[in-house]
Amino acid sequence: MYRVHLKWNDKDVTLRARGLDLTHPYFVSITDLVFPEENKLIIDPSEDEVRKTFGEADHLMIPFQTVTLIEEIKEDRPHREDKVRNFTVVEGSGEDPSEDE
Repeated sequence: MYRVHLKWNDKDVTLRARGLDLTHPYFVSITDLVFPEENKLIIDPSEDEVRKTFGEADHLMIPFQTVTLIEEIKEDRPHREDKVRNFTVVEGSGEDPSEDE
């Protein structure tokens, strides 16, 4: 699995794909794009835009000069964006701070 970081329309975009070919002299050839599952509780607008822009493509030819980084990753490794982080909610004591004055 590959993670390709690139600039597209002045935005940083990350694509995940199973196929990558660097033999073309001017383009990075990307096939078999992988997108996170759609049925999430929270929708990331940037991820949604990437899916709308590239989601129907079978094969992409991205110019080399737009690619900033290519990572080869294990397919079963979770994506950084998919990690769930715990947080705690701090509730106030219910007192109005203006009453202390």
